[in-house]
Amino acid sequence: MSRPWFLLLVAALATGTAAARKPAPVAYAERTEVRAFAADLALRRGLDRGWVLAQVARAQKQAAVQRLIMPGPPGAPKNWSAYRERFVEPQRIAAGLAFWEAHQGLLERAEQRFGVPAAIVAGVVGVETYYGRVTGNFRVVDALVTLGFDFPGGRSDRSAYFRGELEEFLVLARREGLDPQTQRGSFAGAVGLPQFMPGSINRFAVDFDGDGRIDLQASAADAIGSVANYLAVHGWLRGEPARYGVGVPGDPADLAVLLAPDILPSFSAAQFAERGATLSASARAHEGLLALVMVENGSAAPSYVAGTQNFYALTRYNRSSYYALAVIELGEAVQAAWERARR
Repeated sequence: MSRPWFLLLVAALATGTAAARKPAPVAYAERTEVRAFAADLALRRGLDRGWVLAQVARAQKQAAVQRLIMPGPPGAPKNWSAYRERFVEPQRIAAGLAFWEAHQGLLERAEQRFGVPAAIVAGVVGVETYYGRVTGNFRVVDALVTLGFDFPGGRSDRSAYFRGELEEFLVLARREGLDPQTQRGSFAGAVGLPQFMPGSINRFAVDFDGDGRIDLQASAADAIGSVANYLAVHGWLRGEPARYGVGVPGDPADLAVLLAPDILPSFSAAQFAERGATLSASARAHEGLLALVMVENGSAAPSYVAGTQNFYALTRYNRSSYYALAVIELGEAVQAAWERARR
């Protein structure tokens, strides 16, 4: 039976009254912590307080950003084979070949200057943005303000990190003459072909095309040089491979010892052998330290590599052994395609 009209009217009025009593969200420019942020930033970094507040005031909280920053559902097993298939696949390799052919001179120049192989730089750009096809369409100011001042509950609070990146973004925009309201990137605020966070742009990006400014969105030269410089600063060693194949020891205790430091190179080749791990002749001749890196394959047996300092340097770009392996193997596949095309 339908409700009498007057009861519906009373219910509607009550709902409207309750909605009216519910406080409207406070605009970012009116929030005490935002105003304190603007004042502190202006004092420490020499920016105009009014300009900072005006930029933040125009930001819009993004529910999609809050959702995307959350970790995936618990319990899903990691799977290197599935992860690899997302990146080392024919279409992305073809895009990488086109990128290499278009920018061969830049890749070679970056390798000569920074010691980072062209294949590694190509692998990073390919994994990060599909060679510029997917660079993100969130306004950077929205992403960073949302995560800096409305970081979602349910995971470790990283709001201080994102407020720091918002600071770096505003410093970058002022220095480079950018409009903060038009810059777009990932849901986390990373921008350009190599997906640098603003702080990484300020610290590690380079003007590799010599035009007097840094542009990771439109300048492949700046992107290539910046990736190579970032890895060099984070410990990439010229002429050293990133990983070797390895046979793991059969004794679980020895295996556990080698796995304990995770991706941090901690053992010599001789110590690997002492624990029952088998290495190729080139790996046995390696003079630096190695890490036994394990990646899971769902319900199948895990895969292992012996990671060098250069493998570790790749994980400074993205703190994941799966990411580092994808970069290495995509770069190798693109280089192989380029070498075939030259024959």
